[in-house]
Amino acid sequence: MALIDYIVIGSGCTGAIAAQTLVENGAQVLMLDGGMTDNSYSGIIPDKDYLTIRQQEKNQYEYFIGKNFEGIPFGNVKTGEHLTPGRKFMLKNVPEWMPMISDTFFPLESLSLGGLGNGWGLGCCMFSPAELKEAGLDAARMNKAYQWVNDRIGVSGDNDDTGKYTSGSLSGLQPSMEMDSTGKNLYQNYQRKKSRLNQNGFYMGRPSLALLTQNKGSRKAYQYKDLDFYCDQNKSAYRPSFTVEDLKQKSNFTYQGGLVALRFEETAESVKVFCKAIGNNEPVTFECRKLIMATSCLSTARIVLRSHNAYGVQLPIISNPYSYLPSIQPYLLGRDSDQRKVGFAQLSLFYDHDQTNTEVVMSSIYSYRSLMAFHILKETPMSTRTGFEFLQYMMPAFTIAGLFHPERGGSTKYLELRKDDNLLPGDALHINYRLTAREIEKVAHNEHQFTKALRQLNCFVLKKMNPGHGSGIHYAGTLPFSDKNEQFKLLPDGKLGLSKNVYVADGSGFTYLPAKGLTFSLMANAHNVALNALMP
Repeated sequence: MALIDYIVIGSGCTGAIAAQTLVENGAQVLMLDGGMTDNSYSGIIPDKDYLTIRQQEKNQYEYFIGKNFEGIPFGNVKTGEHLTPGRKFMLKNVPEWMPMISDTFFPLESLSLGGLGNGWGLGCCMFSPAELKEAGLDAARMNKAYQWVNDRIGVSGDNDDTGKYTSGSLSGLQPSMEMDSTGKNLYQNYQRKKSRLNQNGFYMGRPSLALLTQNKGSRKAYQYKDLDFYCDQNKSAYRPSFTVEDLKQKSNFTYQGGLVALRFEETAESVKVFCKAIGNNEPVTFECRKLIMATSCLSTARIVLRSHNAYGVQLPIISNPYSYLPSIQPYLLGRDSDQRKVGFAQLSLFYDHDQTNTEVVMSSIYSYRSLMAFHILKETPMSTRTGFEFLQYMMPAFTIAGLFHPERGGSTKYLELRKDDNLLPGDALHINYRLTAREIEKVAHNEHQFTKALRQLNCFVLKKMNPGHGSGIHYAGTLPFSDKNEQFKLLPDGKLGLSKNVYVADGSGFTYLPAKGLTFSLMANAHNVALNALMP
């Protein structure tokens, strides 16, 4: 194959944005990708809302629990097993081609077209200037990039009590979506009690989401069908595959799926990328002038370590501690279920204990219905029939608060690549992730503060669920930003240390993870890295 200007590895949120930036600036781009898609459930879900489907459709089991019952998790539930049948394609071929071994870290990876962006919760929070600085990012450039991304993907939100933590200075926001009874009741309680909550550092408001409430191009406004976990009808919820499909129509973009990129070799004039075909394990090689890796910090670490034959070398990793708080709003017990329901986060609750927007803890608040009662039935000490009757009464009042904490690296948080000739890629990623006693204490304190704040809102936490490190799917920092041109570090422009033409556009460089959710910042950074790669 002829020498290509730019190769982008990965089609997730960062790969799609990096490629779009390059293509819009006239560069010739080849995207290499796993390319797994849903060939079983796409298109078979009726264009109806969840309640109507439950009442009318005979074959609803096919897409709610799966043709092979793959939507029902058995035993101990691992990260990713909560995915509905229509989202399971995200995990296809991952165990074989991306083996990972750990008893302390439980991440999610993907070889699909659109990557983990297929299951993104759509949160679009801007980091504060202080957070950007600690993460190693330039505030002025990031603020411009946030706006660039917003203009292309479409973000809805409000400038309310949480605006400084979410949409910040963004212009052109679409209105927030409507809330269902779960969100409305909780928000009304906040409005009555916000003075005291604000004094204690708690602020509640509408989340900024990559969700259209007004039509944008071929994408349609959100229709409140409560099928958000099953499909992307009308494309109201942004997925990076939409961008990739649009790019395929451009003459200066080529997409090559069905591949796993394993390593690269750099010469004075070019970069060779060595891949294997997922279907037959055959080697495939490509050559470009500049390479941009946007595969996730874990996969990028694999590629970089293999390329330097650096087996056994430890790299850092950071991941937001995550827990969720199943709760009950007693006022809603036994009420009729809303016809128009929302699966995405309806509210955000921030804990800014010192009012500086630097060590903020964030909770996203959800209602619970379309994931269905059988997922939580086994947690009830009742017979199946009695348990279902009990849950039908409880379901309208169920409220889920997903809680993220800010995170920094440490000596007990690292990964390394070890050879194993019995595995398809010839190696496996080993990860150790342990918090210090002080970090554990701080997380527990914050969880207690949130429990008290929710209680003030007449929302009562039933128990704390801790699914393990990495399960929040927020991780970064494997190749930290550094002003020094060093191996296994990134320069501030995203260039890999000691390289000439290799860039990294995912979160590998971040040196700090605010609790606010990092995808929007990942996309903004990917845009900036691509602009940097365009420079001679």
